[in-house]
Amino acid sequence: MLFWILVATLTAAVAVVLILPLMRAGEPPSSPHSHDIEVYRDQLDEIKRDQDSGLINGDDAELARAEVARRLLAAGEIDRNGPAVTVPRRGMNRWAQAFVLLCLPAIGLCLYMLTGSPGMQAQPLAARLADPGTDINILIAKAENHLALNPNDGAGWDLLAPIYMRNGRVDDAVDAYDRAIRLLGPTAARLGGYAEALVTRSDGLVTTEAQTALKKALALDPNDPRSEFYLALGLKQEGKKDEALAAFDRLIAISSADAPWLPLVRQHVAELTGASAGGAPGNPSAEDVAAAESMSAGDRQEMIRGMVESLESRLKENPDNLEGWARLIRSHVVLDQRDKAAVALKEGLKAFPADGDGGKQLLALARELGIATDGETQ
Repeated sequence: MLFWILVATLTAAVAVVLILPLMRAGEPPSSPHSHDIEVYRDQLDEIKRDQDSGLINGDDAELARAEVARRLLAAGEIDRNGPAVTVPRRGMNRWAQAFVLLCLPAIGLCLYMLTGSPGMQAQPLAARLADPGTDINILIAKAENHLALNPNDGAGWDLLAPIYMRNGRVDDAVDAYDRAIRLLGPTAARLGGYAEALVTRSDGLVTTEAQTALKKALALDPNDPRSEFYLALGLKQEGKKDEALAAFDRLIAISSADAPWLPLVRQHVAELTGASAGGAPGNPSAEDVAAAESMSAGDRQEMIRGMVESLESRLKENPDNLEGWARLIRSHVVLDQRDKAAVALKEGLKAFPADGDGGKQLLALARELGIATDGETQ
């Protein structure tokens, strides 16, 4: 009931605000000389009072009255001969007032009945915070209210940080992890979460700050798979292919066979070796990828060169292959042939213009690998 009283009050207030200008619009405006006329009339009354009290004699009073009367007549004449003032038609105002009073509340009520929840039981914010149930937004709000009053509650920040990450609030997650580490001390989980939030905030780039946190996490837990993965990814982004492959191989070795991150790790290994686990015609098979993992660095490099030559010839015959151009660019980077990678990027952009989806993917890959494009300095 209180809700409907509040709605009615607000509707009435809005209606009054809208109607007042319409009501004033129907009134004729006052004359611009009406104020002067009132002053002159007051002066006539004042002259009469001065004469009655003996402050001025009769002759002076007559002269003063004559001068004021002259001014009064002049002002009245200007007012009568002034430009005509157009008064808005009252009929239009009446229709506008009726719309505001009747139609506007009716439209608002109908929209609420269609899109709102009039049958829902009233539940103030305080009550929802006290019993949030499964509403994650209420849970977050409750935790934030608590931490606003208790900013040194490290356990609260530690609990809230991964929730922020799952809900896409990356900047808040970075801040929460940082507070938890400072208040509770570093652990592999906290440092790994902090680094992961930094990587996400930098659009997948493993920054120096993130690498520092990951190395500290590994010092606390040498078998932390998350830290191993992001450090290996950082090595790959820096073009340190052999070190990256060794790091990914170590992660594969310490992981269980059903570890959920293994497919992603093997994908990076395949990219570093210039292989593809998809088994497409003309591409290395899964067995080739496994064999490449056990090769020496020199043999692996020779294998990659052969794949690159084969891939280049296929792309000349069929340039409409976005995945092929991406793989060729990566392969040149693995071989430390960045000039050839830049040439491959330029050729790929001929088939997939930079303003299209394919071209944007190639340019994003170039930025990830540190390849300079036209007009950019990496």
